[in-house]
Amino acid sequence: MGDSIYSYQIGKVNFKLKERISFEWLMNLGNVFEVFDEQDSGNICFGVEQNGVKKFVKFAGVQTLEYEGDPSDAVSRLVKAIPVYNDLKHPNLISLFDHFKVESGYVAVFDWFEGENLHPHWVYPPPAKYNDPNSPFYKYKQLNLQRRLESLNHIFAFHVFMESKGYVAIDFYDGSILYDFTRHETRICDIDFYEKKPYVNLMGRMWGSSRFMSPEEFELGARIDSRTNVFHMGATAFVLLGGERDRSIEKWEASHDLYQVAYRAVESDRNKRFESLSDFYLAWNEAKVL
Repeated sequence: MGDSIYSYQIGKVNFKLKERISFEWLMNLGNVFEVFDEQDSGNICFGVEQNGVKKFVKFAGVQTLEYEGDPSDAVSRLVKAIPVYNDLKHPNLISLFDHFKVESGYVAVFDWFEGENLHPHWVYPPPAKYNDPNSPFYKYKQLNLQRRLESLNHIFAFHVFMESKGYVAIDFYDGSILYDFTRHETRICDIDFYEKKPYVNLMGRMWGSSRFMSPEEFELGARIDSRTNVFHMGATAFVLLGGERDRSIEKWEASHDLYQVAYRAVESDRNKRFESLSDFYLAWNEAKVL
């Protein structure tokens, strides 16, 4: 295989991979109208349309340009993620439609959601993400406070449900958030790394964006639990309503009461955080009506 680069043209899209494989199975799913080929997860994704119905297709099993690992590991992760999507079915999560094995790997098919990814690093790498008027993140930050609070509520509600099912959110960040600017709807996507509790950090630096990660996600052997989930949601509030890594009150756009809830959620001392997401969500909703 070496360092060869192979070009593909399927339907309306062109993309490159580090190896040559057959995509006959993909063409059987419909007309390919979009490709997402710059993730570093080992997956390549497509938008397909058949009889007027759009689907989102995720495939693992080929060496993509951005992925440094073994494609078989990406296949194992995708296969392992299938029961997670089934277990966590929720109105605020993209819906798994089908999944199947193909000769070269594994395929998961989801219902299409007409939203934009809030961290499309392949199109709007920072600083464009933050200052290009066409960037989904920039557009999201221009929404009024009420719209963003409603969006956050969808994110929080899903994760409260997730925690009630015994999971911890791993690798959740703004690239896991889709927003439909026409219907003002929010969906969570890409929960492939979510794990059942109890869970222990076996990596040192875990999967994820450091903008969202708790101290224990950098500490080998640390417990990853409900207080970790609380940190994730507090960090999400600061990304969508505040100054991201700058968690000062000056950069915060909502009320002081909500700031206090979010700030407690991201305490580096885990014992100072809310004990669970349901406790956090209750305090957040109480602060909203004050």
